[in-house]
Amino acid sequence: MTPIRHHELAAFLRRFRLTGGRVRGVRVRYTSDRDAAVEFRLSVREAIQDLGTEPRAVRLRLRLAGVDEFRVQMRPGQPRVRVADARISYLNGLFWVNLDAFGLDPGEQPRPHDFRASETYAAGRELFWEEVPVGPK
Repeated sequence: MTPIRHHELAAFLRRFRLTGGRVRGVRVRYTSDRDAAVEFRLSVREAIQDLGTEPRAVRLRLRLAGVDEFRVQMRPGQPRVRVADARISYLNGLFWVNLDAFGLDPGEQPRPHDFRASETYAAGRELFWEEVPVGPK
């Protein structure tokens, strides 16, 4: 998997359209007594490169390692699979991933409490990604 450094995060977010994608799975792994990893498997589209062509659909695997906190919760009436709005930020030495972000006011920067209000979020010290090839149909 390819690591994402905090200074590379903006370029990664410009490359893929997470909003409108689908959650294919969430996996929590306890790698030791004190350490956890959270993996998000998503179907998303690449960002629009050319106005005449449809963006390519891709499957992404995002993995947070060294997870300090996470929540994966389902409430009645909430979208179960569709990513309504996604946000990934680097705050206070942690990568924060949120798949059902609340809207922010223009110019407002997300803070940890914005992520903690989410149904599905995780915060970890390292973030990795890979594009997963789609198998034959």
